[in-house]
Order: sequence, then structure tokens, then C-alpha cells
Amino acid sequence: MKSGGDKQDKPAVPKAGAEDNVFDMKQLRRLIRLMETHDLNEIHLEQGDEKVKLRRGGVAQPMSAPVAFPTATAAASAAAPAPPATEGPHIVTIKAPMVGTFYGKPNPDSESFVKVGQRVNADTVVCIIEAMKVFNEIPAEVSGQIVAVLADDQQAVDFDRPLFKVDTSV
Repeated sequence: MKSGGDKQDKPAVPKAGAEDNVFDMKQLRRLIRLMETHDLNEIHLEQGDEKVKLRRGGVAQPMSAPVAFPTATAAASAAAPAPPATEGPHIVTIKAPMVGTFYGKPNPDSESFVKVGQRVNADTVVCIIEAMKVFNEIPAEVSGQIVAVLADDQQAVDFDRPLFKVDTSV
């Protein structure tokens, strides 16, 4: 008696789940083909609570804001010693979202994108990373004041390498 009712309930469950998942693999493949067809380097889409960010020529990066973690690489770097104000709970490290070449200026004759002491917003471009002949503008993703520049111009950088420190309490 109840088995007939169960058969009717089963198809409804997958259908509801399929409607909830806006960005399924089939849709993502279509977006990738669209990027290739129109030679797009990056695409951001939001539908309801779901978000997707696709980028060509780089390594996948998390959508969350950067989090400051003490790193041996930064401490062992040959750069000038960091002042005491570059550590603490209000200091955020901007890290390389991909492997490539770091450029602190738009071109060799220009001023740097940012300098120590300069205020930045989340959308302020702080540098460019060249990866596979594509120049990717890197935004700060946080608001605050630059307290340290940790990479040299034209330096090769790895994924997650610290590039800048930002004081978010300012």
C-alpha cells in the first residue's frame, strides 16, 4: 500500500536538489567554453546565495578574505626587517593567489601601485602577477594601510607567498 506512495516521493527529492544547485558541473563546463570562445580571463557570477568565480591561467583561490598566518618564508626573507607594527590581530597578509612574476608597478617607468603608509580599499590594485603571459591585477581584498611590501619587483612568487601586510585597524 505504501510502496506506491514511496515511488512517487523518490523522483521529487532529486528534482528539488537539482533546482537548488544552480552551478552544477554541466553549467560550469558551459561557462568554461564561453570563457574560451570569447577569450575571457575571469568571470564572476552570483545567483541567489551561490557564487562562482572562474579564472584562466592561474591557480584556484579561495573566495574568503586573506588571513594572516605567521610564515617561515616571510621571516627568512632577505628583505629589510619588518617594524613591530607588522604583527598583531589587526594585520592582514595579502598573499599571491597564483604562481607567477610579481610586478609592483604598471610599467618600469611608473610609480609603484602602493607604498608603505598608503591607504587601500578592498578593490585597490596592489600589484600585477604575470602568469602564462597573462597580466593579472591583484586587489587588496581588505581596507586599511600598507605597513610592509614583502616582494621585490620582477620577483618570481609562489602560490600563497606573502606580498604585503595591511593594518586593518587604521
